[in-house]
Amino acid sequence: MKRMARPSRNDTSLTRPSRTTTVHFRKAVASPDLRWRNPVHQYRARGQAGNQTIRPRRPCQVSGGTKMSVYKRAGQTVYAYDFRVRGVRFSGSTGCTSRREAERYEEAARTAAQAQVIDRTKPMTFAVASSLYWDEVGQHHRNHVDTERSLAWLQKQIGKGTRISDISAATIASAVAKRRGEGVSAATVNRSVCEPLRAILKRCGGVWGQKVQPISWKDHFLKEPQERIREANIDEEAKLLATIRGDYRPALRFAFMSGCRLNEIVTLEWSRVDFFNRQYTVIGKGDKARSIPMTDAVYELLWGEKDNHPTSVFTYKAAKTRDGKQRGKRYPLTENGLKTQWRRVKRDAGVANFRFHDTRHTAATRLVRATGNLKMAQKLLGHTHLTTTSRYAHVTTDDLRAGLEAAHSSVGKGAAVGPDARFDAKSATESPPALKKS
Repeated sequence: MKRMARPSRNDTSLTRPSRTTTVHFRKAVASPDLRWRNPVHQYRARGQAGNQTIRPRRPCQVSGGTKMSVYKRAGQTVYAYDFRVRGVRFSGSTGCTSRREAERYEEAARTAAQAQVIDRTKPMTFAVASSLYWDEVGQHHRNHVDTERSLAWLQKQIGKGTRISDISAATIASAVAKRRGEGVSAATVNRSVCEPLRAILKRCGGVWGQKVQPISWKDHFLKEPQERIREANIDEEAKLLATIRGDYRPALRFAFMSGCRLNEIVTLEWSRVDFFNRQYTVIGKGDKARSIPMTDAVYELLWGEKDNHPTSVFTYKAAKTRDGKQRGKRYPLTENGLKTQWRRVKRDAGVANFRFHDTRHTAATRLVRATGNLKMAQKLLGHTHLTTTSRYAHVTTDDLRAGLEAAHSSVGKGAAVGPDARFDAKSATESPPALKKS
């Protein structure tokens, strides 16, 4: 058997590619017609894979169609990054609106990640811990966009290189003070600082075996004011409905009539609308489903939307042709899109101190006022405990005035005001009899 000659060092066909060659190679791999083949990092055209299964990197689609590790999520203005180092996924928000700046941010994040030996039994930095938390938990949150934004803020405030074992009560107190100084509410501070930090440190100590300092979290959570019940009056509702864009108006009308949450509205699909039995099913908190009967007004509203989209109930018309959307074509409403439209409507309509969630309060309060039945409101809103619904059993100034008018009217007619009443309306105006001295 003839032995093959060993190649010489001067054979340029076997030398390591230069940086320029590597850059061109990476650009070639980024072509939509090519994909990765792990672990040798070679590429081949689609259709030439043979019998071997090729597992590409998770495609991150951007507006230009190129697969990269920086991209924009639907409805977002800033770029996110997503890459893996030694099988561990790193992803999050870059906080950059420019792709070039986002790529520089991603490159720095990748370098920092590669410098770390991702061994969960060894001391972790906050950057590694928060990225792992996002990969395992955060990205699966229903409000994952808010989680991602909070983690990006915490990385900047606490420091990516800060070790988990060095995060103390003073570190958390400083982060809370910083967030409060930005002019946000106590609830926002708790949701964006205390809750994610507590979750990350709890996972570090309980799951990843990291050394974590003992922290009394009750000393850091801010006291939140009791949620107020804000009900829209008829004039305010009319202003909001008249001001909102026409393609968003059905969703807002539905909110006032049904008491559904914003997320329940934008995720409602035709597969859960039953016109025959006149009811629809929404998916609420904790992925709990509840069925709500249709009134005639809701039936007519939903029936008018049935031909706009094959799956989503509430849609909007694209105003411009961009990001793969065609002008004038209808697309499903998104949570961020409806929030943006709501901020504009509230400002233009001049309705102050009224949130989108207050449409839910309005529907529940009107139902309780009309029926006096808290159990009905509980079923409408999907509350597990009646005590949660009892806050809607409040009285407004108009309610109190109407009650007083009814009470005064009954007394004026000479009706008894109680089982042991001794005076009629006439005697009630007279002076009380003098007391006898003993």
